[in-house]
Amino acid sequence: MAPRKENTKSTNRVLRISQLDALELNKALEQLVWSQFTQCFHGFKPGLLTCFEPEVKAFLWLFLWRFTIYSKNATVGQSVLNIQYKNDFSPNLRYQPPSKNQKIWYAVCTIGGKWLEERCYDLFRNHHLASFGKVKQCVNFVFGLLKLGGLINFLIFLQRGKFATLTERLLGIRSVFCKPQNIREVGFEYMNRELLWHGFAEFLIFLLPLINIQKLKARLSLWCIPLTGAPNSDDTLATSGKECSLCGEWPTMPHTIGCEHIFCYYCVKSSFLFDMYFTCPKCGTEVHSLQPLKSGIEMSEVNAL
Repeated sequence: MAPRKENTKSTNRVLRISQLDALELNKALEQLVWSQFTQCFHGFKPGLLTCFEPEVKAFLWLFLWRFTIYSKNATVGQSVLNIQYKNDFSPNLRYQPPSKNQKIWYAVCTIGGKWLEERCYDLFRNHHLASFGKVKQCVNFVFGLLKLGGLINFLIFLQRGKFATLTERLLGIRSVFCKPQNIREVGFEYMNRELLWHGFAEFLIFLLPLINIQKLKARLSLWCIPLTGAPNSDDTLATSGKECSLCGEWPTMPHTIGCEHIFCYYCVKSSFLFDMYFTCPKCGTEVHSLQPLKSGIEMSEVNAL
């Protein structure tokens, strides 16, 4: 029976990261509630809540405590992670919720402690008398001891995995799962697809700059559309002179590269500067010389077509 009890305890134990995540979720919720509450007073006089800020915060946290720990035995962060508090002082192995006194003392230690710290800070900041100086030293010493105790408790928590805060250790309440946890089954299909796609994308990024797109396009056009007619005929020049073979617009400062096709000067010049092995995208002719359109071909003839 002894190993069986140990197994039940180990299954109910909550991971350290889950307990820390629950604390972070609680802090995020408090910040969200306070920011939403302060937005209600944007239209009022600035600094209206400054004098009563510790009391207002304490009232809000008390309201959250009433509908979370007091009624459901768990904070909001713990409820999200399927965690709740258990009375660790109970000798019964079954789940025992925290007693009413433990819940009340939890509110006193957490909510009352925060309120006392903030209120004492404001009180001692506005008074500089000698009597207040001694009280201030005592209060600072007590808060320092509590911070040191919280640090020592956190180091013990990292080793043993119980009681994430000093308040939980003093009150004897620890985190357990609300429902039994099943064994996690992790599927790697999605990860494998992502790794395969990223590897393929990196290969394409490496390969594409090495491919001459224009020459490949010219080769494909030669295979798909066989050329007909003499390449140097004036009629062909006049027929193809209606549009640039690169941009498809009316050729500006028309030039030829030794074939029957016409190009804009800026189109063919920029393409040739980009690729010294530039070829005509229509017929695949290499650039031998960049020449303007022959004077024997009148533009009026081109326009008449």
